[in-house]
Amino acid sequence: MITEAWVWMILFLPLGSFLTSGLIIRPFFNKYAVLAGYVTMVAIGVALALSIWSLRSVVDAHGDLEFATRSWLEVGGLSVTVGILLDPLTAIMLVVVTSVSLLVQIYSVGYMKGDPGYARYYAYMSLFTASMVGLILSANIIQFYVFWELVGASSYLLIGFWYHKPSAAAAAKKAFIVTRIGDFGFLLAILYLVFNADVFTGNGLEITTINTEFPEAIKAGLIGTSVVTWVALGIFAGAIGKSGQLPLHTWLPDAMEGPTPVSALIHAATMVAAGVFLVARFFPLFEASEAAMNTVAIIGGVTAVFAASMALVATDIKRVLAYSTISQLGYMMLALGVGAYSAAIFHLFTHAFFKALLFLGSGSVNHATGTFDMRYMGGLRKVMPWTYVTFVIAALSIAGIFPLSGFWSKDEILADAWGHDGGVSQVVFWLGLAAVFMTAFYMFRVVFMTFGGEFRGGADAEPGAETHGEGGVHLADSPAVMVVPLLVLAVAAVVAGFLVNPTMDLGIVPIHWLSHFLGQGLVEVETPHFNFAIAAVSSALALGGIALAYVMYSARRESSERMGDALRPFHILLLNKYYFDEFYENYVTRKAFYGWTAGFLDWADKTIVDGFARLVGHLGRNVGGVMAHAQTGQLQGYGVVGSLGVLTIVVVFFFLR
Repeated sequence: MITEAWVWMILFLPLGSFLTSGLIIRPFFNKYAVLAGYVTMVAIGVALALSIWSLRSVVDAHGDLEFATRSWLEVGGLSVTVGILLDPLTAIMLVVVTSVSLLVQIYSVGYMKGDPGYARYYAYMSLFTASMVGLILSANIIQFYVFWELVGASSYLLIGFWYHKPSAAAAAKKAFIVTRIGDFGFLLAILYLVFNADVFTGNGLEITTINTEFPEAIKAGLIGTSVVTWVALGIFAGAIGKSGQLPLHTWLPDAMEGPTPVSALIHAATMVAAGVFLVARFFPLFEASEAAMNTVAIIGGVTAVFAASMALVATDIKRVLAYSTISQLGYMMLALGVGAYSAAIFHLFTHAFFKALLFLGSGSVNHATGTFDMRYMGGLRKVMPWTYVTFVIAALSIAGIFPLSGFWSKDEILADAWGHDGGVSQVVFWLGLAAVFMTAFYMFRVVFMTFGGEFRGGADAEPGAETHGEGGVHLADSPAVMVVPLLVLAVAAVVAGFLVNPTMDLGIVPIHWLSHFLGQGLVEVETPHFNFAIAAVSSALALGGIALAYVMYSARRESSERMGDALRPFHILLLNKYYFDEFYENYVTRKAFYGWTAGFLDWADKTIVDGFARLVGHLGRNVGGVMAHAQTGQLQGYGVVGSLGVLTIVVVFFFLR
């Protein structure tokens, strides 16, 4: 059984590699920057081993492992503690984060080779991993929020890693600012809990206390249902920002300005996954409010289709994958909103592997072609067989093709949505089915444009292409240090789904193991049932999407240009991403903020604040002038004034005594 000290080491190991790479190797031994990569890989590798040990310990304990919390801050009657919450959800997420992070660090050795910021890159990646691990382990909501903000700060550093590029600097600022909007709602929810902690019998800021006593406080009449709804929606606002859900999705595609391994880690296991983890962590609180659950489901379902629609026309391979991430996270939110807790975590688990594989595959393609624009790729199947095979496996998995991992988790979400009563569940079920077709189409559009046909020149043909590393076109598969992580992730994309949550007894793990395991925590989990009808319909839709992509982008029996002209207004709308950026920039930022809000504040400053200061100065100058005129030097005048003063005092005394 793992001890508390070893669990803390899962956090301190990547934190230690951050300090080593950033404070020792980079300033003093930058000539040997390659050491930063080895230090990071060793630290995260050991953290992965400890995470697996933690998972095994939680399995053996059949539930949470209890660890004592320690006092951090005492403010008045408020006690803020620090501790570890090691339950089934934590154990699963630790393995996902550390395993994907380790593979990304190994891949980065080849991808970032020769970059002048090599040691700085590994320092930031270590901090990013440590921040996510700290968030997962947190037992107190204040502790959770500290690491939540540290995840945001780390992503800012990594998205803007190539800060000399104006586009990267702008993307980093955009990500930081947009996610702050959602974080403000999360902060308001925390402030409510801080000022109403006396409602709970235990420490009102402990996550376990919030999840267990909030529903009980509602039943006892201590808290109204509307209050729970607003607290839950405040927490969900933070998840919307971090997970790029509608309407705070605009930062996520621009975040592709960072190095590709960074994109893989952000989209597979860390920042965007943090939003889904946040809702899952406080799931009992959300369950106490039907309005909050419906909001989560609707936003998730709409986001799944909304983001997939923009991926249909994007030409940058990483941006297609970014929209895909937003869509898949919408799937997870949809599942949480209809009460399918285990299905959401199951999809988060499988998505981490095939999405990391897709991003690392796109990096491998860029390594060969020098571009991310699919219009200048093509024909890479012949020269990059390993990248091609692994990328197709990931595409099949995310499309939900049997028997790959994405098929099982996607089917479970759709089956749960169909099986739950209520109009919202039925609406989001049909939205989920629509997203199945769209996902298969845009992913195989990527496959056929990138690997099919003939090579179209790469960076040498793309006007103004910005290449990475050595630059230029080098048509060959990536080095082994980049290919091996692709192969490992490909195996996981094939077997992970059925292996951890099998629908039949394989003699390896029990039937529906993951669902039963998650049900040992605070959340009651219903055992999912495989729905053959829904699986058949969704598979048919996925195959239909693949077939349409083949007809348009491989067989060329239907021209994508002609279809774009036929649907020109809608095509332009998608190309311009529904004009969200323009709306935020021209109306929300310039008119609403700078125009109205800042204009009002400018008027108030000049008219009220400056006016008051001018009034004080005017009174000081003129009152002094009036008193100066009274000093005439006439003795008889002073006598008259003094007599009038005495007379006034006598009158007041006689009439008011």
